[in-house]
Amino acid sequence: MPVEEQSGPLMADVARLAGVAISTVSRALANPGRVNEKTRRKIDAAAKQLGYTPNAMARSLRVGKSNIIMIILPGSLYYGVSQIIPQVLQSINKALIQNDYNLMIANLDRDVESERHILDLAFGGTVRGAIILSSKLPEVDGRSLANASLPIVSLLLDMSDVGLPSVVTNDREAVREVTAHLIRLGHRRFLYLAGPKGNYHDVERYSGVIEALKEAGLSESAVVRSGGNLDYQQGFDIGVQAAGDFADLADKPSAVIATSDDMAISFMSRMQRLGLTIPGDLSIVSFDGSPVCAFCSPPLSTIEQPVEEMGQAAVALLLAAIGRSEQKPKMRNVIRSRFIQRESMTAPT
Repeated sequence: MPVEEQSGPLMADVARLAGVAISTVSRALANPGRVNEKTRRKIDAAAKQLGYTPNAMARSLRVGKSNIIMIILPGSLYYGVSQIIPQVLQSINKALIQNDYNLMIANLDRDVESERHILDLAFGGTVRGAIILSSKLPEVDGRSLANASLPIVSLLLDMSDVGLPSVVTNDREAVREVTAHLIRLGHRRFLYLAGPKGNYHDVERYSGVIEALKEAGLSESAVVRSGGNLDYQQGFDIGVQAAGDFADLADKPSAVIATSDDMAISFMSRMQRLGLTIPGDLSIVSFDGSPVCAFCSPPLSTIEQPVEEMGQAAVALLLAAIGRSEQKPKMRNVIRSRFIQRESMTAPT
């Protein structure tokens, strides 16, 4: 007889009301396709009438397999106008549900207690696999997620060098192409709005700018960096700081490359407040592809990250690892971003 560890209505109560055996209720909840439609409807109606909720975690642990996938966030969900993290979560959740898995958000911060909680979930057998978003593996109390014998996929951060299958976009190439486009338009002086110094995304994107300058025969001095001391979550503040840096420059750039939409939007607002026109006095392009960019004034050119495709790819890699696929996974999986040119860019006057 199935055993349940929960309060409230039990599976036996559902079986009694539906007039079926407890084993039939168990089959209907675990695998509806094994029970005929009429019986399944009776069981479903009885469960709803009683307010019965099956303990999915207990059931999965009884058969030695959890159907829960843990998602590890880089920190707070708040990213201003940028919807990259929520969009990725939505894509991952949809793909997992389609494959009969459930998503668990393991943290909303990355302090010591959160790291310890993540590791407890991993080492305790509560989860079947993990996807880590744009951040390093948790390590605390001498334990590391890398040693939890758990399938892990890195998303938005390339950790293929440490043997972790990673799904990323072409940050460097995308920014290099946009910078080259600005150079073709005639721009020769640039302001780069930076993320935190040493951050993977900032390193890749700034490298794209430098490569485009070199290819065009321009020196690195053609670009001025602003920022580097704040996290991407503080993108609006980075844009405001950059506006101050721009005002202090004697030789003003004609084009701005922001590494997030938040930075670009707050920077553009401050420039317009100072009386500058976009793109007449200053061209601006950003990275992320938030939907709000289309509704800025003027509409903001941006590099749109393929968040849905990246989420799906991460889930596919993880499920292949869970299924112990004999095929060796590709360590670095790149899904190209898309440049959307809008009215915030033009040739310099």
